[in-house]
Amino acid sequence: QVQLVESGGALVQTGGSLTLSCAASGSIATFDVMVWYRQAPGKQRESVALITNGYNGDHIKYDDSVKGRFTISRDYDKNMLYLQMDSLKPDDSGIYTCAGSRSLGALVAGRGSWGQGTQVTVST
Repeated sequence: QVQLVESGGALVQTGGSLTLSCAASGSIATFDVMVWYRQAPGKQRESVALITNGYNGDHIKYDDSVKGRFTISRDYDKNMLYLQMDSLKPDDSGIYTCAGSRSLGALVAGRGSWGQGTQVTVST
């Protein structure tokens, strides 16, 4: 199974930017869907950005809370998934985890490949 490892989490001030990276031990082409999740203290894990294989290229979806500020992308040559985060807010704080699978349903069921997460803290 392909292993995923996140990096790039840090403490940043409100309005700052961060780029999270997710390195795969094998080909990310095995994943039809890849997702960045966020879990804040005391809250459920939520999907903030996902990228799937579409008929005419990648299909991307963002949670309303990050639209216009976050950008998900992937590099098949490097087997990497990225999350560019701009105009960060304190509510963006949490553990960010990347995941990949053949289907979104599999991820919802907890299957597929999951990273360990990286901490993002946005200070006021």
